[in-house]
Amino acid sequence: MSAKETSRAWWRSAVVYEIAAISFQDSDGDGYGDLPGLLQRIDYLKWLGVSAVWLTPIYKSPDQDFGYDISDFCGIDPRYGTMQDFERVRDALHAAGIKLILDFVPNHTSDQHAWFQESRTSRNNPKADWYVWAEAGPNGGPPNNWLSRFGGSGWEWCEARRQFYYHSFLTSQPDLNWRNEAVREAMANVMRFWLDRGVDGFRVDASAVLIKDELLRDNPRDPEADDNTPPPQKYAPVFTDDRPEAMGCIEFIRSVLDDYDERLLCGEVQGKTDRIGHFYGNDKPRMHLPLNFALLDTEWNAIALQATVDAYYNAIPDGGWPDFVIGGHDKHRVASELGEAQSRILAILLMTLRGTPFLFAGDEFGAEQVKIPPDRIRDPFEKLVKGFGLNRDPERAPLRWDDTGQGGFTTGEPWLPLDEDRSRNIEAQRREKRSLLHLYRELIALRHREPCLSRGEYRPRRAHNDIFWFARTLDKAEILVGLNLCREPRLWEWQGRGVTLISTHLDREQDKVEGPMHLRPNEGVVIKLNR
Repeated sequence: MSAKETSRAWWRSAVVYEIAAISFQDSDGDGYGDLPGLLQRIDYLKWLGVSAVWLTPIYKSPDQDFGYDISDFCGIDPRYGTMQDFERVRDALHAAGIKLILDFVPNHTSDQHAWFQESRTSRNNPKADWYVWAEAGPNGGPPNNWLSRFGGSGWEWCEARRQFYYHSFLTSQPDLNWRNEAVREAMANVMRFWLDRGVDGFRVDASAVLIKDELLRDNPRDPEADDNTPPPQKYAPVFTDDRPEAMGCIEFIRSVLDDYDERLLCGEVQGKTDRIGHFYGNDKPRMHLPLNFALLDTEWNAIALQATVDAYYNAIPDGGWPDFVIGGHDKHRVASELGEAQSRILAILLMTLRGTPFLFAGDEFGAEQVKIPPDRIRDPFEKLVKGFGLNRDPERAPLRWDDTGQGGFTTGEPWLPLDEDRSRNIEAQRREKRSLLHLYRELIALRHREPCLSRGEYRPRRAHNDIFWFARTLDKAEILVGLNLCREPRLWEWQGRGVTLISTHLDREQDKVEGPMHLRPNEGVVIKLNR
């Protein structure tokens, strides 16, 4: 894709909506969301106005890690339906003008995958080198000190081969050997399988760990680790994460995608903001959108936000396009952290910053962390690394569509408990014009309607007096965004005249305004200046 074509790419003006199908809508009463259920809710997605849906894994899987332990990359798990159900969802999304992005999991498979079943049988079978195998250490134990993210050694003994295999995650998720050209080609064929079926792109899982140190060198102790540090993080992952060779793997993945027109490659990356630029690539392109969680990882005040946004934009290479993510299946629900009033401020911020917004199903109506009783915990992270608040079930709980006992999600027992607050649901907020859900819908429509918000430049202004503000400009158009991040009124010191396009308080909309102006507690305003 040429630079000119990239500048017009659909994902630059898109709003991407992540869906965990298992928690979205159940169609058959078994308590698990599925593809026919998703099909029933496409009218909602069209009403909301999102441009693309990213689906977490729906592939065949033993489901020991939320479907990220895949036993067949090219098959639909029966829990979710059939390939015909997938095609119906794809066609309905496309008919509604919505793109479809799938999770691509290149780092590992399930230990039940046919590839691993063959690889583990001997040291000389055709797939013997398809996974990361190593001899035992001098004492007969693991080859080195590498740890699994889910606790304990990252190495597991295989008696048939008399060797250890490496697993970055569960013992049932052996890591593929991306130094093997046959593995690369096999994963390229997986991509082609779905691209040929009309998928519009991929979100790459765990992209920074695709290659491990060839010398198997021990990771050093993390000098900043203390008693509150989870055991898997006691060592700095110098030789297991973000290796330079991993960038070559991403370049290869991108090269496969680029054989198809207008397809998106986004992905999970690791490291601090100043590292994110590497995932875009230079002479050899990598990702279109390395996913950026900076808004979730900063203090929620005007000064900190000012610094976070500035540092992120400065880290993006020339020609790169930014993105901002406010939720995900591995992230605590932001509404539980900010509260309802400041969640409205976040909505305006997300939809007016320069870059592609990503939100997780439920964020649009302020879904919060759901309380999970100990006997209902499903997340292996919490089961294996206890006491550090790592449980991801609270954000993965099924959506509440209405105020009934099963929340409109299922007629059976939901696989995880629903939010106990029945009043916080989609249908109730659809009826209430002042709801967070309606605010998101109006912001998405405004973003599509105003080219300045989807394509314009970001012009920072100095944060002051608890107000974070900035301008967006395109040609002669200029839009100001002012956000009061405190619970008291504040003076917003801007100059000029304009009209209010949208406000968290709604009663200012379409008002003619003149700066400076007072913002009420927890108020955000978007103003189009007169020219």
